[in-house]
Amino acid sequence: MRLGVLDIGSNTVHLLLVDAHPGARPVAFASHKRPLSLVQYLDGDGNINDAGQTELIEFVLEAWEFAARHKAEDLLAFCTSAIREATNGAEVLARVKHETTVTLQELTGSEEASMTFFAVRRWYGWGAGPILDLDIGGGSFEMAYGTDELPEFATSVPLGASRLTRDWLHDDPPSAKSVKELRRYIRSTLKPVVRNFHELGRANLVAGTSKTFRSLARIAGAAPSAAGPYVKRELHAADLGLWAQRISAMTVEDRLYLPGVSDARARQLLAGALVAEAALELFEFPKMEICPWALREGLILRRLDQLVFEEALDPAPHVGKRKKDKSKKKAAKEGNGHADRQDLTVAEFPVTTPDSGLAAPIPAPVAGGLAS
Repeated sequence: MRLGVLDIGSNTVHLLLVDAHPGARPVAFASHKRPLSLVQYLDGDGNINDAGQTELIEFVLEAWEFAARHKAEDLLAFCTSAIREATNGAEVLARVKHETTVTLQELTGSEEASMTFFAVRRWYGWGAGPILDLDIGGGSFEMAYGTDELPEFATSVPLGASRLTRDWLHDDPPSAKSVKELRRYIRSTLKPVVRNFHELGRANLVAGTSKTFRSLARIAGAAPSAAGPYVKRELHAADLGLWAQRISAMTVEDRLYLPGVSDARARQLLAGALVAEAALELFEFPKMEICPWALREGLILRRLDQLVFEEALDPAPHVGKRKKDKSKKKAAKEGNGHADRQDLTVAEFPVTTPDSGLAAPIPAPVAGGLAS
């Protein structure tokens, strides 16, 4: 089947289409994205203003049309800290649904960390043993640890690279004082959280799962993305310390000459490097591996798992044949380019929350059927 995942992040809005079936690895088919920093549209009260909402709605409509045009059969749509932390986040979600009919599922920080961890576990397998996953987003920094498919502990702190750049690094290049103060703030925020992880045990593997980590690893000498996902990429703490010092002396324009650094990421690169450096230092690991799978892949894999129990798909060819549901095929063919959007909800699953320590269900993203 062709499955779409619509990700409303803090820096970009991104639709990824993949081809997959239960038990198979998802293979990217097409992608549609654009830079959209919703935090730039916040007013003094923390509300996303009308201009930001309009930009968001326009992209959601574009994404829906893109998915339908490429014959996606299912769509998961979710949003993270940019809308989660906006004062009028609930109103924005309601407006998006009213004007596009697409339901954006709001993920909490611990849910985001848990689904990213799920993707990491699937990538490395059981043989990796206990895993610690770190993910630097635009608005928040997620951490998760566990020995199973879902983490024993997952949490989120407001140390996103875009947020920190906006709040602390105002000059270009930043002043030495502002960098020093930001370092102190990052460590004071992380120390009590890291203490909770130390009580769980030590990981065999530390994984980094965000564009920020990939960019930093590339700068430090890791293979480019063109080399493919199966090339092992590492990011060493020693290299991070060196490059954090170098980047702090660079202007945003100078950073664009570094390998793997885009226009959208250049300004916030230093903040991301400082968070990564502090995390490896406080968790006491000399290096991390860069995992090519993250939150989007986690949601895709979870959806595919559910389909095994729903019996919504034909099995893989080697499994055997099963009678197809001709009524669904006929309905899809008779559609006018936009099938009736019958909601499908991904099954709930338990996640340990940092506040309660208890298993709590996650209402996963709503998916609407697509046909052309």
